[in-house]
Amino acid sequence: MTNERKHLPQSPTLTTNKQKMATPTPTNPRIIALFDVDGTLTLPRGEVEPSMMAFMKSLSEKITVGIVGGSDLPKQEEQLGNGIVKVFPYNFSQNGLVAYKDGELLEIQTISKHLGEENVKRLVNWVMKYLADVDIPVKRGTFFEFRSGMFNISPVGRNCSREERNDYEKFDLEHKIRETMVEAMKKEFADLNLTYSIGGQISFDVFPVGWDKTYSLKFLKEGDFDEIHFFGDKTFKGGNDYEIFMSERTIGHTVTSPEDTKEQCTKIFLS
Repeated sequence: MTNERKHLPQSPTLTTNKQKMATPTPTNPRIIALFDVDGTLTLPRGEVEPSMMAFMKSLSEKITVGIVGGSDLPKQEEQLGNGIVKVFPYNFSQNGLVAYKDGELLEIQTISKHLGEENVKRLVNWVMKYLADVDIPVKRGTFFEFRSGMFNISPVGRNCSREERNDYEKFDLEHKIRETMVEAMKKEFADLNLTYSIGGQISFDVFPVGWDKTYSLKFLKEGDFDEIHFFGDKTFKGGNDYEIFMSERTIGHTVTSPEDTKEQCTKIFLS
C-alpha cells in the first residue's frame, strides 16, 4: 500500500564504464522525481537489477530523474554502476554534499572544515571508546567511516558479510543498539549542532544540522519545477529520508522495495 504525503508543491541496462550522458529532455521536464538508493532502487547495499535500471531509464524519458543517496559516490557507483552521475540529470551523493548536474560537478562540501580538526578527533575518540564497550554478537571492521560530508558509524562494522548484516539488523531492532548510541551522542555533542540519522541495516550518519537530504534541494531552483517528488524507504522520524520526505518542497512517497518503487512510479507517472 502506498504511504504518501501529499500537499500543494511550491532504457538500456546500465553497464560498467560504458555510461552515456543524461537522457534527452523528458516529456514533462518540470516534474522531477528524486530517488533514494538502498531499499528504493536496490536491496540494502545490493547492486541494481538490470530490469530496475531499464525502468528508471524509461521513466527518465517521461520526467526529470535524480538520485539522492546518503553514501559517498564510490559506494553509489558500486550499486548503480560506474559513471552514474552521467546517466540522469541530477545526482547527489552524501545527501547532496557532492552534487552533479548533467555529469558536471556543482559542489563539494566537507565536514572537517565545518567542525574543525579538534572536534573531529574528539568525536572519533568518543565513538571508538563507546563501541569498545558495546556487547553485540559479532564485530568486524570499519566502525567509523569518514566521508567528506558526514560520519558513518556502524556498531557491527561495515566489513560484515551479507548474512551478518541481516542478523545484525534483527538484533538492532530488538535491542536498539543504534538508537541508544544516538541518544548518548546527542547529549555528549550537544554543542556541535549535529543531526543523527539511522539508515540502512547496520549504521547511522552524523552530520551538521541542515546537511540531511534536503541539502540537495538547494540545487533545484524554485522556478524550474512544478512538482518535486521523493521516493525513499527510511521516511520515518529518525530515518535518513525523513527530512526530505517531510519537506514543504516535496511530495513524499514511502516505498518498501525496488519493486514497490517501480509500481508506485508506474501508477503516478506512466499510467
